[in-house]
Amino acid sequence: MDRNEMLDWLEQAPVIAAVHAEDWKSALESPVKTIFCLKANLRTIRSRIKEAHLAEKKVFVHIDLSEGIGKDKTGLEFLAACGVDGIITTKSNMVKIAKELGLFTVQRFFALDSQGVSAIGEITQTASPDFIEIMPGVIEKIVSRFATGQIPVIAGGLIETKQEITNAIKCGAVAVSTGKQDLWIV
Repeated sequence: MDRNEMLDWLEQAPVIAAVHAEDWKSALESPVKTIFCLKANLRTIRSRIKEAHLAEKKVFVHIDLSEGIGKDKTGLEFLAACGVDGIITTKSNMVKIAKELGLFTVQRFFALDSQGVSAIGEITQTASPDFIEIMPGVIEKIVSRFATGQIPVIAGGLIETKQEITNAIKCGAVAVSTGKQDLWIV
């Protein structure tokens, strides 16, 4: 699957389940087509990826939050060998390595202040992730600003209502990630 096909995938099913271990089964049984695994574990990630793929879902692992998996090239090689579809990270160097390994990349940014928001554009120019996730996703002004760029935006964080999902997509986000299970059936 190439980047355009992944973009189509997300546009057809724009709600992403952002899950910790205790929510994994619910995410598998939900109608979402993409899962953000926020706390991957070395002992369970291979079987989780296999379960998700059997359920016809894509899996992205948040490498920065993983347990027992190195936050380096070897850790990313391990995830690639497990069949992960992509990674989520805040680190530009991890984006570059993951892209070299053929993994999809989501670079996560926290829009906390105007200086941080300005840095998003500069950082994405050098790292060139496949997608950026801007948090919190309820900040429509920020989502709109970056949705007009070359890299598709996934809105995430503090999404608590269907209206917030609708607003983020109207502002140009291609998808929305949420840990709120009752929104996974939107």
